[in-house]
Amino acid sequence: MHVQNAIEEKLRKAFNSTHQEVLNESHMHSVPPNSETHFKVTLVSDDFVGKRKVGRHQMVYGLLKDELDGPVHALALHLYTQDEWNARNGLPPDSPNCLGGSKKEAQ
Repeated sequence: MHVQNAIEEKLRKAFNSTHQEVLNESHMHSVPPNSETHFKVTLVSDDFVGKRKVGRHQMVYGLLKDELDGPVHALALHLYTQDEWNARNGLPPDSPNCLGGSKKEAQ
C-alpha cells in the first residue's frame, strides 16, 4: 500500500471527519521523483472540539507513528473543528516553498 493511501485510510477510520485531504507535497522538496516523504494533512472533525492544538497533533502523530518512524520525513497538520473550518471559509493555509537542499542551491 502506498504511504498516502495508508495515511488516508488510518485517518478515515480514526476520525469522524467532514473534510479530509492528504496531499503528497514531496515533489516540492529535494527528494527523488515519486517520493512519498512530505505530506500536508487537512482534517476537519468535531473529534477536536475542546482539544488544544498540541493535543490534536498528538492524536494524529500517535495514529501515524509507523509512517513517521519510517518513510514520512515531514507532516504538516491543519486540524480544525467544523466551526473553525467554517470560519476559514473552507480554506487551508498554503504550503511554503522548500528552500532546502538542492532547491536552495538552484536559486
